[in-house]
Amino acid sequence: MSQHSNQEDKMSLGASKENRRPVKEPLEKSSTRVITIVFIALLIDLLGFTLILPLFPSILDHYSKNDDGFYMTLQHGVDWFAEVIGMPAERKYNSVLFGGLIGSIFSILQFFASPLTGATSDYFGRRPIMLLTVIGLIASYSLWAISRSFEIFLFSRIVGGISKGNVSLSTAIIADLQCPKARSKGMAMIGVAFSLGFTIGPMLGAYLAMETDKGDIFYLRSAIFAVMFAVTDLVFIMFLLPETLPKEKRVSSVMSGFQSAAGLLSPWALFQFSAVSQRMDPPSKETLKILGLVYFLYLFLFSGLEYTLSFLVHQHFQFSSMEQGKMFFFIGITMAVIQGGYTRQIKPGNEVKTVKRAIMLSVPAFLLIGWSTNLIILSAGLLFYSFAAAVVVPCMSTVVSGYGSVSQKGTVMGILRSLGALARAFGPIMSATVYWLAGAEVCFTLCASLFLLPLILLGCIQEQTKEE
Repeated sequence: MSQHSNQEDKMSLGASKENRRPVKEPLEKSSTRVITIVFIALLIDLLGFTLILPLFPSILDHYSKNDDGFYMTLQHGVDWFAEVIGMPAERKYNSVLFGGLIGSIFSILQFFASPLTGATSDYFGRRPIMLLTVIGLIASYSLWAISRSFEIFLFSRIVGGISKGNVSLSTAIIADLQCPKARSKGMAMIGVAFSLGFTIGPMLGAYLAMETDKGDIFYLRSAIFAVMFAVTDLVFIMFLLPETLPKEKRVSSVMSGFQSAAGLLSPWALFQFSAVSQRMDPPSKETLKILGLVYFLYLFLFSGLEYTLSFLVHQHFQFSSMEQGKMFFFIGITMAVIQGGYTRQIKPGNEVKTVKRAIMLSVPAFLLIGWSTNLIILSAGLLFYSFAAAVVVPCMSTVVSGYGSVSQKGTVMGILRSLGALARAFGPIMSATVYWLAGAEVCFTLCASLFLLPLILLGCIQEQTKEE
């Protein structure tokens, strides 16, 4: 009798093990499938989004040469600003500044749109809001394709800025995954999509502009390709992207997701994560605030270097547009390799330590680039810069995605994305101002020294963790 019962116990134990295995395997497979779909969808989106980047100066020159009334009115204001901060009296520098200000408008719109998009997805689900944002991008690129005046072109950028919440939605979808290892891998793959998109897209946009037929506006093919990429992305998401936020885990109402408009649109409230922090315990709340501030400070400094880098290589090394394209290609490929090989292998729980090391590496990167006297020193600085850029944002996104309830992931990641957009809105303007007032060496040295602030903040997080 006892032998029979033992055999039954062993059989039931074996059966329970067999039952457990299929549960884990489908979970891993479904997570891998979601990560793959998000990666492809985001890559398609970024290929369309980055087509315009190398064309900005030429587009502005196009409206300037055609004496577009609205453009000339705005240009007078830019000329005045350039004179106030002491920029060189060269038209192309003013044109780049103008492009930077337009880019800042785009980032400011993302700052407002990202948390609202994320909070809305916490109620309606990720998939329908993702489809809505892609439809907005199709409208934006279509306006760009038919634009014959600067007003319509600027309006297309405004529509695009409002609709670009699909990036924060992508991170929210990855944050919905139950496995921490899968979330870490997913955030790294989002970084890979960014690296590849910003490597291939600009080169494709420049090539399409060169191949324009006579009589056509030079940016028409790039704009049409951007529309085609967005339509492809819409179809891909519609048929393949599953809903990762079940109805039973969503917020009960849109207003409970928003908490309040001020909590989503006020910069102070965003830094406090007010829309989601009420339900958190005090240690988690304080840690989340510090993480948000670190994320903002890093992207504020990083985007400043990213913007002024083209000025530096033009002045110090006389880089042509093609040489600058090769430089950014080198940066993008390096980041993609690091994110695909190193970042996605970082074990859960080690992200903060990894971010700290990467930010420490940003200090010599900025100094080497700012004080570079030859291409070897510049390349070494760019290599360190690429490594840090490939690690910090994916790891920070992974850590932050662990905070908040399941129904708050969209809001949390939307707020983080909004803080990044705010940093990218003001970082380039501040760096460009210091660059032209004091020179490249002072600008990059100042930025390098300011990296001590996020390092100190990350040290505070480690101390809190030890106490807990």
